[in-house]
Amino acid sequence: MNRVLIVIFFLGCITHGFSQSFGEIIDVKPVGDNIFPLGAIPFIKTSLDLVDKYEFSYNELVPTTGRTSFWESVNKFTLDVSEVAFVNWNAGGVNSISGLYGMNLVRTYNNDGFRWDNQFRFRYGINQQEGQELRKTDDDLEFNSSFGYEISKNSKWFYTGKFRFKTQVARGFDYPDTEVSISEFMAPGYIFLGAGARFVETKSNFELYLSPLTQKSTFVLNQRLANQGAFGVREAVRDDQGVIIREGKTSRDELGILVTNDFEQKLFESTVLSSRISLYTDYLNNFGNIDIDWELVLDFKINSFMRANLGAHIRYDDDIKVKEEAADGTLLEGGPRIQLKQQLGVGIVLDL
Repeated sequence: MNRVLIVIFFLGCITHGFSQSFGEIIDVKPVGDNIFPLGAIPFIKTSLDLVDKYEFSYNELVPTTGRTSFWESVNKFTLDVSEVAFVNWNAGGVNSISGLYGMNLVRTYNNDGFRWDNQFRFRYGINQQEGQELRKTDDDLEFNSSFGYEISKNSKWFYTGKFRFKTQVARGFDYPDTEVSISEFMAPGYIFLGAGARFVETKSNFELYLSPLTQKSTFVLNQRLANQGAFGVREAVRDDQGVIIREGKTSRDELGILVTNDFEQKLFESTVLSSRISLYTDYLNNFGNIDIDWELVLDFKINSFMRANLGAHIRYDDDIKVKEEAADGTLLEGGPRIQLKQQLGVGIVLDL
């Protein structure tokens, strides 16, 4: 219970915002996590030390000194800020500032053949250019939980049930149009729930999950977007004058096969390659047409205080149609397209 309370308390700090970049903050402790402003580091560290010594039970503090813990935790926070300013610069340019904040919290329970993995990931980036409004550059909120029991004694294979939730926190726009959003919180939102087998190799940071039966639920909780049939939900039915006869559905359910793979590979002494890929195909709707979500990151350790990372994120979903502009300026629905995002970050590392 203490871990849940601490997570809920610290996640409330997400809306605090950010100041200047201190790059990446990594903290590994048996229990405790948060997203926090840098000025709160002493308070957070003291709080985590207290949690390590006590657990909350029936509103009483119960000492746990000397007790073996079956929990492992990883707390990773990143904050990168870049800025450029010009004064009488004859080559021209636009003053701008951008920031990207990320957090990755992992809690793993491993005991007596049972393994329970929980991961919370959050990224949010913004950019401000002179003469323009504040714009969003990145937005990702994800929670994963898998619970398994080993197939045989000391086996690396587990019978596993897996839950995954994914959405964003802020409205997205097709810039420069900032009047009408094209996405927002839970529009879309995705939930995956299924069962299968999971292979875990902790020494090499390799994980493979195979599920022959996974339900995928897509939510579009913005009725305007749902009426447009955004993200694959059933669109509204209209009469000849365009009046809505039947509202669009705000959700869609699929049943299919899910394969995920996560791994990290140390290429050189100071370079680590990490990969996260998810593949899904629906049994009933275009079986064999695979939804792809693949994130690839190269992490470079420059020295004991600085690091850089280069990443690419590829997505393909047959249900997401790209709007195309016709000759008269109207937008027409096109087909699905490969979505690609690339980013480069440089920052300072602080180990607590």
